[in-house]
Amino acid sequence: MSTDDRTYPAGAPPAPGPSLWRAEMTETVKLATPIALTQLGQIAMMTTDLMLLGRLGAEIVAAAALAHTVLFAAFTVGMGLVAAVAPLAAQAFGARDPRGVRRALRVGMWASVLAGVPLTALQFWGTDILQALGQTPENAELAGRYLLGLGWCLIPAWVFMAIRGFMGAVNRPEPALWITLVAIPSNLVLAWGLIYGELGLPRLDLLGAGIATTIVNIIMCIVALVICVTRAPFKKYHVLGRFWRFDGPIFRKLLVVGLPISGAYLLEFGLFAAGALLMGTISTTALAAHQIALQIAAVLFMVPFGISIAATVRVGHAVGRRDAAATRRAGFAALALGASFMVVMTGFVALARDVLPVLFLGSQTPETAATFKLTALLLLVGMFFFIADGLQTVAAGALRGLNDTRVPLLFATFSFWVVGFTACWWLGFRADLGAVGVWIGLTIGIVVYAVLLVTRFHLLTQRGYMPEVAGVAH
Repeated sequence: MSTDDRTYPAGAPPAPGPSLWRAEMTETVKLATPIALTQLGQIAMMTTDLMLLGRLGAEIVAAAALAHTVLFAAFTVGMGLVAAVAPLAAQAFGARDPRGVRRALRVGMWASVLAGVPLTALQFWGTDILQALGQTPENAELAGRYLLGLGWCLIPAWVFMAIRGFMGAVNRPEPALWITLVAIPSNLVLAWGLIYGELGLPRLDLLGAGIATTIVNIIMCIVALVICVTRAPFKKYHVLGRFWRFDGPIFRKLLVVGLPISGAYLLEFGLFAAGALLMGTISTTALAAHQIALQIAAVLFMVPFGISIAATVRVGHAVGRRDAAATRRAGFAALALGASFMVVMTGFVALARDVLPVLFLGSQTPETAATFKLTALLLLVGMFFFIADGLQTVAAGALRGLNDTRVPLLFATFSFWVVGFTACWWLGFRADLGAVGVWIGLTIGIVVYAVLLVTRFHLLTQRGYMPEVAGVAH
């Protein structure tokens, strides 16, 4: 057997009994660890930017929160599309169809460019958008300055995500991790120089942070492409072969799977964006505390998000092999891992809630005391939020391995907006709980979504559901 052949799932059936679950957990951990570390690295770049900006004041943190609201509204559209690369490539890989793997990545890169051009242009209207949404002219102007530098990162970030999904689908996620590990200090140094005018660079504050992020994302994208073209086992897929040839059948399949993912991401992000806008109407302190608490939640979220990508791949491999029992096992093994991690980390956050704001605001001063206190309170309120958020993302990843994305979109609509937003508004303003009420509402919406997704995966796999994957191997 050649080295490249070993990148395909083994043909021999696994040993019976409990060893099946042990083997599945082991394989999921092996695949999820570099993916999760890559996710943590990417959020680390955003977190270090926020920590550097936090030294400029709570108003800057609030403006960064608003800028991220505009950016991620666009980012989630392409993120959902390129997320479809992983299940399509994994199913082709499980079916031993290298051409199908290449086609899945190729249309993911096409989607990145096609969606990226108009959505990048939208970022430069950020100031006007935020003012139309009721934000103060001062905060909107600062956020718009950040977006002038940050808005260009969409296409390279999406292409990198598509490549990362391809690498994971062929059981080789490590290069994306090495790229990210180099990018973290590079982004830190470049952002520090451009924000504060160090290293002979101009002092550009918010604009500098955005420019640094864009430059680093472009370099990450280029390096990932070079690795795919020149290094085994990726080069055998000829990922840039016939790149300019539009592949209609698989592109339509990407849209069928990916657009509902984008929709679910938008609905989820929209709830958090609405929460930020509600916080902005309460006070700048509430908005800054919300952004810091949400950033901490985002750091925790990256590990189960990495596990969810591994779940997509493992479920997709089993689907490609037409192995219904392995499909169910892969999903529930990933759910167990995600839940265990989030329970442990939630306990840590609860114990460290008074210390964590120091990372973003520096030592406590009379001006930041209120933000410190509210951030610690939100972190305590969010304990159930963190656990449910980890479960929902892993369950969603497992369902994507089954190409099941449309029903979860309906679940997202109900959970985030019928339940979640209503609870945020009523508890925050009618029940007069303010920022705490908004976070309780967010928690309720996430819990409902997690329960629905886990139940959906259980019911589908209980009856041995297998999606049609012939379109990938056209």
